[in-house]
Amino acid sequence: MMSNEINIQSVDLEKRKKTEKILSNIFSLPAITEIMQEASRMLDDPTTSTAELARLIGRDQGLSSRILSIANSSLYGLPRKVATIDFALLVIGYKDTKNIVIALSLMEAFKNKNDANLNYKNVWVHSYSVGGAARKLAGDLGFKFSGEAFVAGLLHDFGIPVIHKYLHTSFVNIIDSVNKDGKSFLEAEALHLGLTHQDIGRFLGERWNLPASLCDVLGYHHTPELAVNNLDLVSIVHIADYAVNLIGDNGIIWDKDIKLSPEASERLKLKEADIVTFINDFKVTLDQEIQVVKY
Repeated sequence: MMSNEINIQSVDLEKRKKTEKILSNIFSLPAITEIMQEASRMLDDPTTSTAELARLIGRDQGLSSRILSIANSSLYGLPRKVATIDFALLVIGYKDTKNIVIALSLMEAFKNKNDANLNYKNVWVHSYSVGGAARKLAGDLGFKFSGEAFVAGLLHDFGIPVIHKYLHTSFVNIIDSVNKDGKSFLEAEALHLGLTHQDIGRFLGERWNLPASLCDVLGYHHTPELAVNNLDLVSIVHIADYAVNLIGDNGIIWDKDIKLSPEASERLKLKEADIVTFINDFKVTLDQEIQVVKY
């Protein structure tokens, strides 16, 4: 058994079936708002002008602010502030914008009210941080899917807000098991749900017809050695997640016990010293990045 793998014998199959039934009832909900659906359609139309798309996205304040924050990040390295949506679209590019719109729509659709156990601003900051780290790592290693890596990082923990919103009693029980019994979050999830947040993310991703490589990121970002599609991408998001959690407290405790997969490091030909160097380099910009996207 892999070091990060949950012992399947400890999983309550009845709880697993019950959880899957609940998930089957929610995956078909209209997760994408009308504006986001239209934006996605327009991005597929080669005749769409930047001005038309900017006007549409500008109608959704939340979507606009997050796209602007991404365009203003060091991911794109512009020397001056991006103040308009049309300029942001040119900076990010149509292809990456579409993927980001889809990712943001899913994050927004499964957002719940903040409570003592989860603050959604912290979820956004953590997700953005892992996305940024994944994009940088992919670029540093010479991969051509840095945009895909950013989106995968944004969505990697998608299963957590799903548990918080639709399986809230179990969410509270999971927190209790971690705090009182010393279990890891993956162990506690398997105990109370028969599934982990990885399983839930992958389950819903497949039913949303998301790309197979993204579904594997959702399903195996803690256990990249088990992935079957684009193992490089899954390994990059895993290491990005590990790096962000080592850098410091970003308000998300869910990954506090994340362990580095030796298989992921070996696959990317990264030694421990390489990962330490990456963490130190990324730490320099992460604090600035968080201030950009936090408010």
